Amino acid sequence: MTQVRFCEFLSNRSAPFVIILGANEIASAVAARLTREGYRVVLSHDPYPPVIRRGMSFHDALFQDRAEVDGIQGYRGETALEIIRVLAVTGVVAVTSLQLTDLLALRTPDVLIDARMQKNRMTTNLRKIANLAIGLGPHFAAGLNCDVAIETHPDHAGELVETGETRPNDHVPRYLGGVGRGRFVYSARDGVWRTPLDVGARIFKDYLLGLLDGHRVLSPMDGFLRGIARDGVVVPQDVKLVEVDPRGRASTWTGTDAHGRAIADAAYRVIARAAHARHWARPVTVSYH
Repeated sequence: MTQVRFCEFLSNRSAPFVIILGANEIASAVAARLTREGYRVVLSHDPYPPVIRRGMSFHDALFQDRAEVDGIQGYRGETALEIIRVLAVTGVVAVTSLQLTDLLALRTPDVLIDARMQKNRMTTNLRKIANLAIGLGPHFAAGLNCDVAIETHPDHAGELVETGETRPNDHVPRYLGGVGRGRFVYSARDGVWRTPLDVGARIFKDYLLGLLDGHRVLSPMDGFLRGIARDGVVVPQDVKLVEVDPRGRASTWTGTDAHGRAIADAAYRVIARAAHARHWARPVTVSYH
């Protein structure tokens, strides 16, 4: 059975294969949408920056924890055979710590999407690695380092950029419950992050959230943890470590939000258009009730 699945995966007759770089909430929203549409998707985790919105992503599948986004399940795969076994099941996402060079040995992807959201780092040229290369967020230029770019800025989320560059990072977080930057805790230093808390926990202003390199990290306000880096991760300086949702009973920390869905919808439209033009294998849409 494994040999049959491996041969099917290598065959051009199998469903289109998509590699997404990143396992954050944006990468996961795209992965969930494409999986629902019948594509075979693998997420390649990148440790920078650390994932904090873990209830909205497939990230925790890397640790064998339950990971579900909008009804789509994510499962860890750390070898080629494990990834293929995962992708042989309809309606699931493979999540791996294997990097792009390792995944390219599996099969040339039909689509490569960079969703790492590395807003302060330059990206490499993704073109010609796959049949279609899509860049999400700042530092992407269509025709230069990707084929098509998609805006992730809150005011322009999902806008396609088919010529020129995406908007640069303006370092202004979008507002949630009337609070912008103030709902986040940023790492003041490099170090190992230790915390007993998980997403969804009720916390209060000045509540001890954890220790970064042995230094206390306190909550900036009352609310629920919408995001928090996983215990034990190595955190670089000046990245988001914690996010507090101040909306009380309206707080949410699981599933996709409107921002992620807008970007995911745009990615699907670009891919569906390319698939039609290039006559890729037709995926089987997965239905959920």
